[in-house]
Amino acid sequence: MSDKALYRDVNENPCHMCMPMGGILPIKGVEGGMVVIHGSQGCSTYMRRYISEHFSEPIDVGSSSLNEKGTVYGGEKNLKQALDNIRKVYNPKLIGVLTTCLAETIGEDINRMADEYLVERQISDLTIVPVSTPGYGGTQAEGYFLTVREIVARLAQPTPKHNKVNVIVPNISPADIREIKRLLDLMGVEYTLCPDFSDTLDRPYLEHYSKMAPGGTKLEDIKAMPGALATIELGATIGDEYSPGQFLLDKYGVPLYTVPIPIGIKNCDTFFRAIKEITGKALPDSVRTERGRLLDAMVDSHKYNFAGRSVIFGEAELVYAVSQLCIENGVYPAVVATGGAGGKLAELLHPMVKECPEPVKVLPESDFSEIREKSSSAGVNIAIGHSEGRYLTEHENIPLVRIGFPVHDRVGGQRILSVGYTGTTLLLDRITNTLLESKYRTYREDMYNLYYKEDSGGLSATKDEVNSDGLHCMS
Repeated sequence: MSDKALYRDVNENPCHMCMPMGGILPIKGVEGGMVVIHGSQGCSTYMRRYISEHFSEPIDVGSSSLNEKGTVYGGEKNLKQALDNIRKVYNPKLIGVLTTCLAETIGEDINRMADEYLVERQISDLTIVPVSTPGYGGTQAEGYFLTVREIVARLAQPTPKHNKVNVIVPNISPADIREIKRLLDLMGVEYTLCPDFSDTLDRPYLEHYSKMAPGGTKLEDIKAMPGALATIELGATIGDEYSPGQFLLDKYGVPLYTVPIPIGIKNCDTFFRAIKEITGKALPDSVRTERGRLLDAMVDSHKYNFAGRSVIFGEAELVYAVSQLCIENGVYPAVVATGGAGGKLAELLHPMVKECPEPVKVLPESDFSEIREKSSSAGVNIAIGHSEGRYLTEHENIPLVRIGFPVHDRVGGQRILSVGYTGTTLLLDRITNTLLESKYRTYREDMYNLYYKEDSGGLSATKDEVNSDGLHCMS
């Protein structure tokens, strides 16, 4: 696609969001973490609303509220005032400072400002993590991992060796994070999971509201990550420059195991194999039973799934894992798309898509105009991705299985479980049932168009004469 076409399409209906949007989530996954967006008020307002719609939780995000004066003369005064206000209202343990397009364009040095602020205010019990996240610098997925890396880099300290395993998770649902923790607990693994927003962005109802939700990865645990046995990073597609695990390997020599999100038989097996190699702990019988149920579900659903031809889109890490699941179950992808460059996605997909009976279109840096065009020409009949994919349903009548971020046209995005053997079974059921729903909604018209639309040998019928079994009715 030409540069002109790419510019036109990406601005028409993008398949990604901006870096600071992704950077907010990891900070919310640290104990006592609070966010300041260094930019205009509108940026933080937009992000608060967007994230709140997905998690159905209040999302507090501070802003330095840059205006025309700050844009011309610099926003240092605004940022320091914002930090004062955040400390006064929330008393956080950590503040993440994320930049926007405006702050980056005028060249704000947030690292210097953050360091000077702590010295000027004589603060010793607060960590400030500045992260350069211009909206034009990448996608929300890159902003997410870069922020995790900066949190780890800012907090990590030389630590004696201990028996914990670092587990770095991508932007998955709170339900997924809780499932990963459940499985690690069942195996008796000591771990530091980072970031952990399973409670902070999906908190229970409490009679007395708290501005700072309890939960999140403890600062002390992040500081001790350099002493871990190893790091398991669910980030097979990300580049080294965004990888927290790569930072810990390069600076502290912590062994790094890079694995996909555990969705699908192969990816789950890879995850548990890494745990066994690090800790020596085998899969418990209860988890083996969950694996057996997934295999049984695959057998049950294959007679329906073989008719699936999918388009899979969203953040590269999730796209890769879901593609593996679909290939395992015969819902062969016809189009695989991500809004960003995709990191190592295309390279990782290459051996997988060779198993598909027909060519697969892999679309990095794509938007929904291109995804729609390729899906239509490839005969796609099911879409798997976040809520923006409703565009495909509205224009091409392709049913959508919602997964990932954002899910903002349905409730419960934070409770969608897709990881592990049990989560994979639930996701497979959602995919299969979506195919079945589409089949039973349209099969009468499909049968009519296929068999009876044209008169054949004097035998013809109208749509109303095709009964519920798809048989021709004659009176």
